[in-house]
Amino acid sequence: MSNPKILAMVMAGGEGKRLYPLTCERSKPSVPFGGRYRIVDFVLSNLVNSQIFAIYLLVQYKSQSLIEHIRRSWGLAPIFPEQFVTIVPPQMREGPEWFQGTADAVYQNINLIHQHAPDLVAVFGADHIYRMDVRQMAQFHLENKADVTVAALPVPFAQASAFGVIESADDGRILRFHEKPDHPPSMPTDKARAYASMGNYLFSTDILYSALEEGKRRGEKDFGSHLLPRLCQTHRVFAYNFAENRVPGVRDYEEQSYWRDVGTIDAYFLAHQDILGLEPRFNQFNPHWRFASSEYQGPSAKFIHAEIENSIIGDGSFIKGASIHNSVVRREVLIEEGVELDECIVMDYSIIRRGTRLRRTIVDRYNLIEAGGQIGYDLQADASRYVVTDSGIVIVPKGKYNGYIGHYL
Repeated sequence: MSNPKILAMVMAGGEGKRLYPLTCERSKPSVPFGGRYRIVDFVLSNLVNSQIFAIYLLVQYKSQSLIEHIRRSWGLAPIFPEQFVTIVPPQMREGPEWFQGTADAVYQNINLIHQHAPDLVAVFGADHIYRMDVRQMAQFHLENKADVTVAALPVPFAQASAFGVIESADDGRILRFHEKPDHPPSMPTDKARAYASMGNYLFSTDILYSALEEGKRRGEKDFGSHLLPRLCQTHRVFAYNFAENRVPGVRDYEEQSYWRDVGTIDAYFLAHQDILGLEPRFNQFNPHWRFASSEYQGPSAKFIHAEIENSIIGDGSFIKGASIHNSVVRREVLIEEGVELDECIVMDYSIIRRGTRLRRTIVDRYNLIEAGGQIGYDLQADASRYVVTDSGIVIVPKGKYNGYIGHYL
């Protein structure tokens, strides 16, 4: 089976409580990232670049923003019915409950798998920033005659307790799972690191069917907590070392196996710093492995006497006499004279009036920051109005302004 037929089931229902208030009105996969993307765009781009074109997105919490983004951005060729990115909300085929876990979500949509009859089913998360050739993982799966393959990332011991950790044999076969262990087992080939599950799974279809049916009888709801630990004892379950995955066009200066779970505000903020600089850890421009998103039809960005250093400015933004450093400014943002931004993320359709100073601040969409204000300089005062993390990042929640910045030019 040199070119297996693969169906992707993407878990895109994440509530994202730790990203609040960015997830106050949207699900975690729908949170904007970088100058033009949503978090979900990375898993979808990886799948499509890997020539996997049959993709179901299983959504749940606050999904309207995600649904609209997929409708505008991810219409594959309609003349080929086997190529699609389709949103699947809970169908409640088994009763009135929503999805109760990742395995339950796939089980509730097992009819879709039957309809397509794939050789392999990729069950991937939609919450991470990374670049991956999924076909290399599929080749590993076939070469090892695996029933299930789990994408795994080597992490230092100091970080391992924050992940589900895999204990594997020398050949990569998984012996057991450990959920956030205090004393994680080491990799067989590297005693200084542990294998962390990335939450991306590849199943031989017949094994997935039987595992889901057995899980239903047992009342099991989740792959990582229930089905996979049990399958390790009875089937050929292997860890695929993500560090060995190679994508064309990645520069030497990049972190070759870049993968970030941006599940907290701090992690989300730091991942934005990783895309800045002359030699970023994660370069989003790669003509050999493109990241897709919505096809914006507005104007280019415009600058009038601006001082901009190590920053990304999105299309349609208008910068007049502002000073912007180490920041990401998304689409159609108006920044007036005398504004200072230092290590900030300013999301789409916001206006920042003259003389405002922002430091280590995330401004969500549709905000109007009045003239002369300061955010990020007095964290105690900021905490009375906004969410402030322990590390001092201030988050201004999504605003109510819903106009056109051209009215203010």
